[in-house]
Parts: sequence; structure tokens; C-alpha cells
Amino acid sequence: MGTRRKSRASASNAEGTGKHLQKGSGKETRGAVKGAVKKSSGRKKTSSSVKKRPSAEKTRSSRSKKFASSFRKSTSRRKAAVPSKVSHLSTENPFPIWDRAIEDPQREFEDLYGREWLEPDGLGGFASGTASGVRTRCYHALLLVATRPPVERRVLVNDTEETVFIGEERYPIKTHHYIPEVLHPDGWRRLVRFRLDPWPIWTFRIVREGEEDVLLEKEIFVPKGRPVVVVRYRLLSGTEARVETIPLLSGRDYHTVMVVNDVLNEGAAVGEGTVVWHTYPTLPAVQCRHNGTYEHNPRWYYQFHYVVERYRGERFVEDLWAPGRITFPLNSSTQRSSEGWLVFGTSLPKSLSGRAVSGWAERERSRREALVPRAKDRVEALLTASADAYLVKRGSGKTIVAGYPWFTDWGRDTFISLRGLCLATGRLEEARAILLQWSRAVDKGMMPNRFPDEGETAEFNSVDASLWFVIAANELLSLLPEGERARLQRRLAPAVGKILRGYRDGTRFNIHMDQDGLIFAGASDTQLTWMDAKYNNVVFTPRHGKPVEVEALWLNALRIGARLLNDPSWESLYRRGLRSFRSRFWNEETGCLFDVIDTPSGDDGAIRPNQIFALSLPAPLLSRERAAAVLAVVERELLTPMGLRSLSRNHSNYEPRYGGDRYSRDRAYHNGTVWPWLIGPYVEACLRVRGRSPAVKKSLRNLLSGFEAHLFEAGVGHISEIADADPPHKPRGCPFQAWSVGELLRAWRLTKI
Repeated sequence: MGTRRKSRASASNAEGTGKHLQKGSGKETRGAVKGAVKKSSGRKKTSSSVKKRPSAEKTRSSRSKKFASSFRKSTSRRKAAVPSKVSHLSTENPFPIWDRAIEDPQREFEDLYGREWLEPDGLGGFASGTASGVRTRCYHALLLVATRPPVERRVLVNDTEETVFIGEERYPIKTHHYIPEVLHPDGWRRLVRFRLDPWPIWTFRIVREGEEDVLLEKEIFVPKGRPVVVVRYRLLSGTEARVETIPLLSGRDYHTVMVVNDVLNEGAAVGEGTVVWHTYPTLPAVQCRHNGTYEHNPRWYYQFHYVVERYRGERFVEDLWAPGRITFPLNSSTQRSSEGWLVFGTSLPKSLSGRAVSGWAERERSRREALVPRAKDRVEALLTASADAYLVKRGSGKTIVAGYPWFTDWGRDTFISLRGLCLATGRLEEARAILLQWSRAVDKGMMPNRFPDEGETAEFNSVDASLWFVIAANELLSLLPEGERARLQRRLAPAVGKILRGYRDGTRFNIHMDQDGLIFAGASDTQLTWMDAKYNNVVFTPRHGKPVEVEALWLNALRIGARLLNDPSWESLYRRGLRSFRSRFWNEETGCLFDVIDTPSGDDGAIRPNQIFALSLPAPLLSRERAAAVLAVVERELLTPMGLRSLSRNHSNYEPRYGGDRYSRDRAYHNGTVWPWLIGPYVEACLRVRGRSPAVKKSLRNLLSGFEAHLFEAGVGHISEIADADPPHKPRGCPFQAWSVGELLRAWRLTKI
């Protein structure tokens, strides 16, 4: 998976001429900010309703504060009570997912800065950001759409600039991070509450001397199945106010950043309650519906600073285009004017009413609440609700997004995740649709590893994805009633047969069955297992030969194939392979299994977590004594509260931290870095080896309970892709990872007493 972050479209193929985009690692050469807001030149104004913006508006440079000094300023005293601080609730209902009252913005802002929210659209697109409201990634955006679901993602609307006016006094409720270390404006000072209920909702308090406090609520939600995002403002207390919202647009591949350019079309088509911006001819137009008043006045905002991208060694400075402002007058004394709303999308109705927007919200809330009727406790409820984020459309079928914000659908991740996201949650129809969709993609006995962001050609550089398909198909079939099982088996069996024959006879990447009945795969320059980190021509975990988890998957697939295909020859191959596995993989020196055998340099005795699959999968591959010994070594060398390390701490290649530029990250990716998804096979191995007694399950549940705090640490309500190898195991990588959520959910259900 380490090479996934390299699958980015080149800037030369991006929208427009490509001159407005920057991407990839490298030294940032642009100068320090000279003012956050500058007037645009006014080119290409095509709308007859364009109006001049008042020249008295102040620029950001006259109001900016240094990042460090911002937190030293005292905040205004607040008169009204706010809800007590709650990280998570104890009820079985997952909503609100998180409810945080903010008592001291100076002290708590940085804490909110690292918590991220996600609103997926079920098509591969999504809105995302942080609880603080400040964007820290190039992927944080309001309208990020998959133009060919679930791939070819484009960022169309990045954010908004928002100010509340009470009379002539202005009170910002938004904050951005600018170069060099500038937070502006000071909207963070007015934030008194953030909650996910079930989508992100911010509450702001405006304190005025001798006047009643004004409470304003802002929410963002994405209705599933629509490439749209809804932003709503609601006046909770105070008599009158108006909200001014300035959209900030780009129009780029989601892996890149935009810089000021002469290509962007600065015109707008303006109507009653509607405005359309078509920034680049190769992109969908951005449609906006609203119940306010739009004033066109194009300008550029310069040098937004994405701190997470800077840490990752990627481009981290971006300029955004602001087409104009939308103003919403709010009056709490009348229901009709107490709420302002705007909708961004690529395919919206010609007219849209507040009642229709409210209907979207009510139906979406009801849909999410219906996802968790069977949850027995809060962790299960949260994970079940979060599982929905990864199930998306592909063509006429379904698939699973491997993780947000940068992954699309990957074969290996899809089949591993499906067991938790779909089977453990009872979403069998979705599982059926996903497997049928992928079954049509088998080629030369192989499942695609992934479909690229751009183009139609699938990539097949995975030796295990096809075998995981067989495992997932078997588990789904085992859960179906007899008649339905027989019908689906007839449809999936051809794909299973193609896979087994392809591996037996030989296919891409030198994947073939050897004389000992085991699978050989790869060469020195290929990375075909899930430990696939590669940078330029450097393969950081070369595992060509016979990897232990591939053999475990192959032997299990043979047993499944013998039954599904009603062909005993596969059982004969299973017995041959099993004899070889037991005689060749045991490492007397370490008291566990070799990680890879038959490599060019011999058998690899590195202690890695891959041997856990020899215990967790259904077919018993080891004696009870050896299985217990393997489990003991895994627990001693690899087990952490966040999952399993990818390499023992005693190995010379062990990396205690994951971070830095791409080379450093990929080097650490599978050389110590902790993977939460491996907690699923670990728990399953424990139950197979030690039994399913209440005592065993209670011990495992105590271990899993440590993940509850992490549900509110990075991607709120979700589990991260990876974590540092050494304590305190800081979460890294994707904050929203499908197989991390799916495998924890599956493990949680397996340990019910």
C-alpha cells in the first residue's frame, strides 16, 4: 500500500493548461504572504449582474496575527452556559458521535485542529475538514467530487470565508492558516461547541458589551448519492444578524494544489437564488443554490498553509479564487428568516427551496439512524455507522473505498474490509453487489489490485487480492439461506475457478504454483503483497518468493474451491501444499514461522505479522502446539494497543516513527509501523487457538476497548490507517481507513460474550 500515494495525476494532465497546479514533494519557493486577499484583475466577467465590491474592505494583512501569539490573547467572557465537555456519550445510539463544549478556545483550539470529520457522498466524493474549521490538508474541501465514480476526483469548492454582522460590527466565525504561521481571521475565538450529530455542527457565541449574546449555529452535510454539499446557518439567540459567506474555489485534481493563474474563468451566471461558476472548461461547472443575496466580485486569496501536507513532505501552499459573496439576513423572531442555506453541487435542480433542503436533511438523518438498529453498545454503534462511509458506487454496482482522503477502491482492501463493513453489519446485499461487480474484472486468473484515478486500465500488481476474493465470497455464501446461497454460488464460482487455475498454471509477475504445491510470486523489482512500499526503484520490503500469508490464503482458497466447484482435485493440491507448508515454514531458531521462503538470499526469518494468517483463516495449517508458539511470539514482539507492528523491534530495519518526506515514510511503512487492521486476524487467531470461552473473550475485549479513545483522536468515529511503532503510537496515514474500521468491527463482534 505504500506506493498508493504515488498514483497521482501529473500536473501536465490537470485541468486548464496545468500551469495553475503544483504537486509532489519539493522545496516551496514562493515568497512570504504580502496580504491574504488581493483584488483580481476582473478578467472574463461574463455575467450582466456583476457588481463592484466596496473598496473599503480591509485585507487580511492588516488584521493577521502570528500563530503563537494568537493563543496568548485573552478571550471574551461568556455569560450563557454551554453544555459540559463530552468526548463521547455512553448511550448505544451513536448520535451525536462526538459532542465537545469548548470552555477555553486558547487551550483547546490546537486539540480540535487535529480532529477530522468526513462527509462522503457514496460516489467516491466527499467533504472533509477539522473540528477547528481550519483546513490542514490539500484534501480538505467542501465540494470534492468523483467525476467518474468512484475515481477521477476533483476539488471544486475548497472552503468559505464567513463573517457575522450585527449592525455595522463584524465578527468573523472562520479561521484559515496562512503562510508563514498566521491564523486569520480570529473566528476560532467565538467557537464554543463542536459536535457530529450526525454531521459536523459548530456553535459560535458573539459577546457584546452590555448586549445579549448572539449564538449562531453552522452545519455541513452531504446527502448520500448526490455530488452536493449543504451548508446551513441558524440563529439560536439574539434578534438580528446577517452572515456573509465568500466561497473559495479551485478546480483541480485532489492530490494537487492550485496557484494564482490567468486561465481560470472569473465569470458567473447569476439568477434569483442561483449562481454558476465554470472555472475551467474541462471541469464540471459549480452550481450554487441559496436563499441569500449574491454579489459578484472576483478576487484571489493567497498562500493558504496546509500543515499536514508540509509534515508529509508534499506541496503545502495554495491560492484560492473567491468569486463573490452571499449574504443571509437572519432574524430569530421569525422561523422563515432564522436560517440561511447554500448548496454547492454539479447537478442541482434549477430551483431549490428551504423546505427541499430540510427534506434532504431529515431523510439523511433517518437513513443514518437506521444503519445501527442492532448495535448492542456504543463502540459497535459508532463503527457500524462509520462503515457506511466506505461503501460507494462503481458503474452499476458497488465497491469499497480503501480510505479517505487519498485512496480509491483497491481489490485487496475491498475483500478484507467487506467481511467487517458488510458481513458483520448484516449488509449482505451490498456485499453481494460488491463481489459480483469485482468478479467481472478477473483477468488471467487475477483480480485487479486497483483501478487508477485516471483512465480505464486496471492494475494487477497484487498476489493476494484474488485469494482474498475467494475468502470473502466463501464467508458471504456461508451466511445466506440455502436457495439464495446456491444461486449466488453459481454466479461467483466461475471467478473462483479462473483464479485457482490461473495461480496453478501461472499468470502475471511470475505468480505460479511450484512443485511443492505452494505459490511463488514476484521478482526483485516487484512488490505484490500488502507490504508493497516502493519509492522510485527502491522496494523497502522485498518479499518475492513464497510469502507466508500468501500460502495461507492459497491453501484456504484450495479447500474452498474444492467445495464451491465440486472438484476434488483442488483438495488434493491442498494436501500437497499443506505438507510443504508445515515442513518448510517452521523456523526453529525463532519458534515461529518464516516470513518468506525461497527468496534469492534464502529464507527470511524476520518476525512480521503475516504469520498470523496461518492461524486466523479457517483451514488449520499448524499443530496446536506450534500455533500457540506463533501466537506467543506475535504477542511478545508485535502486539500494541493500536494493532500489530509490521516488524519486530529487534530487527535492524525497525523504524520507530512514521513521518517525514515520502522516502522516509515509505521506508517506515512496513518496517515497524503499526497497522490497526491486523487486530482482526489477531483476535480470530486467539479464538481459534485458545478457544472461545468467556474468559478468553473478556481478555480480548479489554484489549479492543483501548481503541475507543482512538475513535475520537484523529478521524472522529473512525480508525486510522497506521500508527507509530513506538509508544504512544500516534495515529498516522489516512485518518479514515476501511479495513481498520472493518476489522475492528469484526473483532468486536467476535468477542461478544
